[in-house]
Amino acid sequence: MSKSATPPVLRFAPSPTGLLHVGNARTALYNALYARRAGGTFILRYDDTDLSRSTSAFAEAIAEDLAWLGLTPDRVERQSDRTARYDAAVERLKQIGRLYPAYESEEELETRRLSRRRRGLPPIYDRAALMLTDDDRTRMEAQGRVPHWRFRLNGRRVAWDDLVRDEQGVDTSTLSDPVLVRADGSYLYTLTSVVDDIEMGVTHVIRGEDHVTNTGVQIEIIEALGGVAPVFGHHNLLTLPNGEGLSKRLGHLSLRALREAGEEALAVAALAVLTGTSLAVEPVASLDELAERIDLAKISRAPARFDPDDLAALTAATLHGLPHEAVAGRLAALGVGGGEAFWLAVRGNLARLTDAAAWWQVVDGRIERGAAPEDADFLSQAAGLLPPAPWDGSTYAQWIAAVKPASGRSGRALFHPLRLALTGADSGPELKALLPLIGPEKARARLLGESA
Repeated sequence: MSKSATPPVLRFAPSPTGLLHVGNARTALYNALYARRAGGTFILRYDDTDLSRSTSAFAEAIAEDLAWLGLTPDRVERQSDRTARYDAAVERLKQIGRLYPAYESEEELETRRLSRRRRGLPPIYDRAALMLTDDDRTRMEAQGRVPHWRFRLNGRRVAWDDLVRDEQGVDTSTLSDPVLVRADGSYLYTLTSVVDDIEMGVTHVIRGEDHVTNTGVQIEIIEALGGVAPVFGHHNLLTLPNGEGLSKRLGHLSLRALREAGEEALAVAALAVLTGTSLAVEPVASLDELAERIDLAKISRAPARFDPDDLAALTAATLHGLPHEAVAGRLAALGVGGGEAFWLAVRGNLARLTDAAAWWQVVDGRIERGAAPEDADFLSQAAGLLPPAPWDGSTYAQWIAAVKPASGRSGRALFHPLRLALTGADSGPELKALLPLIGPEKARARLLGESA
């Protein structure tokens, strides 16, 4: 995926009929990162021709989710604005004899499919509509029947070199002629996607393996309209840990829910695209780094199981490696100060970024003192041995070097009471890093039990 003289154009075309889940994110990321790495264009194209189910609220949610992942489209399109282009394509297909009217109801079609199955035949459309005469069509329309329109397939093997699956092919003689226009006049995705890909100059389409058969059909439609087929890649699909497929309708692992749960966007992105490949699932510091790691040829053919427990661990690991500049704005929004010194002190102990607020309270606020009464004298002694200001990274070691021989304590008996008194917690970031942030005044007061 290196830069070329002709930068690629890729697209992500979600239906704004529900919230995006990690499976959708997988497709969006593959396309966006392919374009990013090759210096190409990434288009967000809303498949919103189903006006009864598409909503502006879901479209806004999609844009918000992509922005959270760090994906900024170079261009945004809405299929609902492009009806005239689809009208023109339909007329052209009619004129060249590739689009024909069919009048069967869904019940009639199902009866025919059952009949073909009983006879051991594939349950595909029998093209009965092509046998109708003009008089037949006139009579049906007089009866109130409104046709849907089917694309007449050539019935040949359509082959392509798949970015993921190598040589692929579909024998369109084994398929039903696809419906491109419903009886109510609305267009199906099979048509609108082809028209848009041609007109927008899409060069590469990366999508789920459930579209393999569609690809054979769409290549025929592209060629019928005089276009050039893009390069296709079909990745495996993500599933739940139990093997169940993901669903927007059921809200499985929606990006909004993962964001609200405090998962890191970079962790979601890394797990979404690296799961189900031969590549190691490891934290990344940026989407650019992730783009460099991706190799479509290393995607498995088997379904990829997305485990939320793995995501929680990857979120923590991601935070542990992020530089301060990557989180500074988000920390400020949480009311967390302390700059880089604080971040470097606590990041290794965070499971979620919001945990940083609790440690900032330890540094800058009041705490519940957890020291045992029997340690009061020891803590008072330790307070008297605190080094003079200013404090830095060496202060804690100097202090312990003085407290250990004076108290005669070592190991847990030495360190645990000090941690409880200073932080109110049994464990956490190294006191070496926290002590200069807490400062002499608070540290002395906490050791003496004068202030929480």
